[in-house]
Amino acid sequence: MDINPMARNFTYDITDLYNFIDGLADISALVYDHQLQAFLPYDRQWIKQKMFQHLKNQFQM
Repeated sequence: MDINPMARNFTYDITDLYNFIDGLADISALVYDHQLQAFLPYDRQWIKQKMFQHLKNQFQM
């Protein structure tokens, strides 16, 4: 049920993002390391830290 179907903007905070990530059954990131020439796996906590850093950088611009 939509509370306000005409609303175009939504606001979320970092807690909402973390809750969404924590609610996923399985999440990881494979990031390519040029020195090793291999993909390295990173866990949920690393993803949350990187997302926080990215959002913080966006806010500071």
